[in-house]
Amino acid sequence: MAAPTRITYGDDPSQYAELTRPVGDSKGVVVVIHGGFWQAQYEASLGQPLAASLAVNGWTAWNLEYRRVGNGGGYPATFDDVAAGIDALADVQGLDLRTVVTLGHSAGGHLAVWAAGRPALTGTSWADPAVRVTAAVSQAGLLDLATADASNLGGGAVRSLLGEPSGPRDDRDALADPTARLPLAVPVRCIHGRGDAIVPLSQSSDYVALATAAGADATLTEVDGDHFVVIDPASEAWALTLELLDALA
Repeated sequence: MAAPTRITYGDDPSQYAELTRPVGDSKGVVVVIHGGFWQAQYEASLGQPLAASLAVNGWTAWNLEYRRVGNGGGYPATFDDVAAGIDALADVQGLDLRTVVTLGHSAGGHLAVWAAGRPALTGTSWADPAVRVTAAVSQAGLLDLATADASNLGGGAVRSLLGEPSGPRDDRDALADPTARLPLAVPVRCIHGRGDAIVPLSQSSDYVALATAAGADATLTEVDGDHFVVIDPASEAWALTLELLDALA
């Protein structure tokens, strides 16, 4: 595994990604998107252990940082950065972009699935990606923003992301919410701890039920453990995540 290389995709200090290449041939690119309820105090360092494990297991890892609520993020800047950060892969030499999987935890799971659906966001600046996501893996992701907002998950984190006042303003709620964008044209794999007290398992199970009913390719893998077991590289949950990724290669 090569040492990570930091690559910027904009002028803001949060507009960068860390590229880690495997030794030998790559199975594809995994875009790691960290969680933290889209808040500025949570950083890309959360994704570094996963990026290292991915590279050891034959993947090229792109550990993506982005502007969050509190440092210039929120709607639409956070979404702009995730889109631009993924598109920046097109400018990195020596990458095979036939397989590009977004992998996100918690709020990052939301952004991973959102990014996979960009081609369907017609009429927006996000709708014509330079790099197309071929699948998404959501680790305890916030996939139903309307329900998460109504349940006050993260102490109002959804409304902090989308902006006040409560309730729809323009069409941001529909554009930002993966559940509102079904069916997705690429596979979505959800993995979620049964004992998650931060993001309920229903955020994944309900999404998968609605997605499959709409004709999409979506599955849920339930694991023992809490909200963070899915990002522990030593856990069985992470071993299962690597299996899910290999099946998407």
